[in-house]
Amino acid sequence: MTRLPHARPPSIFGAYAFDLDGTIYLGEAALPGAVESVATLRRAGRPVVFVTNKPIFTAEDYATKLSRLGIPATRADVVTATDSFVAYLANAHGGATLLVVGEPLMHRTLAEAGFALTTEPRAADVVAVSFDRTFDYAKLEAAYRAIRLHGARLVASNPDPYCPTPEGGLPDCAAMLAAIEACTGAVAAAVTGKPSQQMADAVLERLGAGAAEVALVGDRLLTDMVMARRSGMHSVLVLTGATSLADVEAASDESRPDYVIPDLRDLLPDGALCNTGRGSAGEERAERSVRDG
Repeated sequence: MTRLPHARPPSIFGAYAFDLDGTIYLGEAALPGAVESVATLRRAGRPVVFVTNKPIFTAEDYATKLSRLGIPATRADVVTATDSFVAYLANAHGGATLLVVGEPLMHRTLAEAGFALTTEPRAADVVAVSFDRTFDYAKLEAAYRAIRLHGARLVASNPDPYCPTPEGGLPDCAAMLAAIEACTGAVAAAVTGKPSQQMADAVLERLGAGAAEVALVGDRLLTDMVMARRSGMHSVLVLTGATSLADVEAASDESRPDYVIPDLRDLLPDGALCNTGRGSAGEERAERSVRDG
């Protein structure tokens, strides 16, 4: 068996940001150690937020799913790529008219945020691209005309090439963005989900903590680990999602995690959550370690 390049974190951090797909859950099942780890951290008073690049559901939807899986959550506990996308557009393109390549939820969210939306390429100031399971040639052509013929800017919600699912994944925003960049010759002016600074700022603001206090726990090198490295957070990679140990061994310095664990049962020191039930001696040791750490 290949030895992991890093062991579990040796101490408890001041606050935690958890990725969702491939880290906390996969499909409709919580991943090993997820429920217990979050519960232990919360009982110890450590702030916890959940952060996702998947913009096809609302923060309320994610909170409901987490609660259903045994991790009670509210909208305030979840930071989505849509949050950073809307904030970026408001700051950089306030008053712009948007041609949206995205699902109905993204259209509705941007309209509710006060943006004018159009389907007419010549009227668009910005083409806003997101994860879109309804992407087709008509949308590609509209984006092409807006950018290539009428000078619209191009921005995107997140850089993920695919989204993990139990069936093997779905093409994500990067696939739509690549098609538009290929035919227009344009490069996105901003991609605002993880690992962007916009997303890091949103996470730290929600936690109310400095980057050096926070551990970002996720399953992707180029989003989760890069954002942690760039923003000064501690990085913990779990091997339950998109990344294999071989990927870790080939990682660049910027994407190399501080710690690599098989799953969230090894998140806290000494494997205290492994094979323990609520109220067990192992969990009590974990809580003592959190309090002392």
